[in-house]
Amino acid sequence: MNEASSEGGAHDTTVGPQSAGPGATANSLAAGVLRRNGLKSWTRPAPTLYPHQWSWDSAFIALGLAHMDNGRATRELESLFASQWSTGKVPHIVFNPDAPPRSYFPDAERWNSSALSPDAPSSRHTSGLCQPPVHAIAVRRIWETSRGQDERRVSRAREFLRDNFPRLLNWHRYLATARDPEESGLVTIYHPWESGTDNSPRWDAPLEAVPVGEVPSYTRYDLQHVADASHRPTDAEYDRFLWLLELLKRTRYEEAEVYASHPFLVKDVLFSAILVAANESLLDIAEVVDAPDADREQIQTWIHRGRGGLEGCWDPELKLCLDRDVRTGEASRVRTIAGFAPLISGGLNPARKLDLLQMLDSPAFAGHSGLRWALPPSTSPDDSGFHPRSYWRGPTWPVANWLLWWSLLRSGETVRAEQLRLDTLDQLADGGFAEYFEPFTSEPLGSGEQSWTAAVALDLLAANTHDP
Repeated sequence: MNEASSEGGAHDTTVGPQSAGPGATANSLAAGVLRRNGLKSWTRPAPTLYPHQWSWDSAFIALGLAHMDNGRATRELESLFASQWSTGKVPHIVFNPDAPPRSYFPDAERWNSSALSPDAPSSRHTSGLCQPPVHAIAVRRIWETSRGQDERRVSRAREFLRDNFPRLLNWHRYLATARDPEESGLVTIYHPWESGTDNSPRWDAPLEAVPVGEVPSYTRYDLQHVADASHRPTDAEYDRFLWLLELLKRTRYEEAEVYASHPFLVKDVLFSAILVAANESLLDIAEVVDAPDADREQIQTWIHRGRGGLEGCWDPELKLCLDRDVRTGEASRVRTIAGFAPLISGGLNPARKLDLLQMLDSPAFAGHSGLRWALPPSTSPDDSGFHPRSYWRGPTWPVANWLLWWSLLRSGETVRAEQLRLDTLDQLADGGFAEYFEPFTSEPLGSGEQSWTAAVALDLLAANTHDP
């Protein structure tokens, strides 16, 4: 670890009341992962598999760092937002110029964003995509953890909120306009990588409809960092991913042209729900910084519109919320954790909330009798697209557990939330801070020492020290 505390001393790696016993051990281990993966101003998602800065990883990482060192948490997000595009887009990857050569593909050269788009930052290399906007939620947590500290720290946190409110507002405005020109309340993604759930069966049908042209040659470095290549997307899936990238480059990442010509345009319900929840956090931030009434009214409009859009994606038969292909209008009728999007967005009527809770508890998800822990698989074991060891096609993800836990707390489901919290922490105590886990055996899979896994563990351990 080559970064000192913002106060000039060692990092405080304990969280609230978890200062003795097993909680302290878990706390120290999680903090250690973030220290080892930390660089000068940001944190690698994992030691080797992910050597660059990923957008929503950094948001979750900042959320966890807020319990260790608020200064380090703020630097994590400021480093990311330094590469925000002039359109307001926060790129899904900011490339690390010091990363070992041939450590990750597609690299900055393949994206070529700064050369192709005048909207991209010229001083730093980024991708041309984005990821779910967890950032305002993390900023709100930074503010919450500053309260009760000495006045100097509170003042610094308030200044951080004041400086970053315009960046967050521009980011959300980009998503509400460029990615939703129809004003449907639903965010359109251009690539499965934008969803954060890269090769989920949610994308199978839209991807199969994309004719693949000639993809420039490439080497997949990700396969060098996993024990079993079957855990990662297939080469055929990767060809499609890269073909979509080539098509985006042909448009020079121009939003209107992408919307007019791109073959993969999908209304992503999970992304959209996270935006609604993030807008609620942004509204709280607006209160702290005394933002103009017009900004607050705009945010309220986005929240209302987003919840309405998600309601329109409800499938009464599956009792889940479904993504929709913009080109065909068809819903993606697969059962994944994205279907619980309305629980994340909040504002549910009692009947819809009951439907979602019953589905979450059902054998199709967390109630399946074969699960090691009562944690929802990323894809239902009853769905044809389920694969227990393949990325988002079945494994359980601690970061997804955190989203559901936080959403249950916000909806008043404290008993369910607490059980989910304890099961998640038990899984991590058993298998370490892995990227994801086989749902039946709880075998740790993907990358080890995953930063966002450690970060959400810190927040879960601190759960009784703050409101959701």
